[in-house]
Amino acid sequence: MALATNLPCPGITDSVMTDTQPMNGACHCGTVRFTVKLAEGLTQPRRCNCSFCRMRGAVVVTALLNDLTITSGAEALTLYQFNTKKAEHYFCSVCGIYTHHRRRSNPNHLGVNVACLEGVSPFDFECVPVFEGVVHPNDRPGGPAYEIAGNLRYEDAGPDA
Repeated sequence: MALATNLPCPGITDSVMTDTQPMNGACHCGTVRFTVKLAEGLTQPRRCNCSFCRMRGAVVVTALLNDLTITSGAEALTLYQFNTKKAEHYFCSVCGIYTHHRRRSNPNHLGVNVACLEGVSPFDFECVPVFEGVVHPNDRPGGPAYEIAGNLRYEDAGPDA
């Protein structure tokens, strides 16, 4: 499979997207609620094509490990781990929505589901890079290296669609 590194998504520079002020987030049913300070604002959304992310389908942004605080519903969070059991994927045990995960590639980072952030939708992003995760960066010869497998694009069909 050839990597589509020649199709980068344009950078997002809108002031709303670059804001790193704390944001509120919640799962679908509202049982799990949190605040988070995003390390890069909403400027670096991503997806992954590993077996789990392909099925989960979430667009994520980055927060530092200590910059997410569960404000209610911590008891409803369920942890899912697979394979190396290094990554920690959290979801609400009531509604099943994935809220965030601790990354295997950088355990000091969290991936935060943008759909859980107040006022944000995965469809706010025209283009989201998809990181190569079938062979995890930590498992590649020569050590961690991020590669782009492709890009996921969203085109609004407009009001008449």
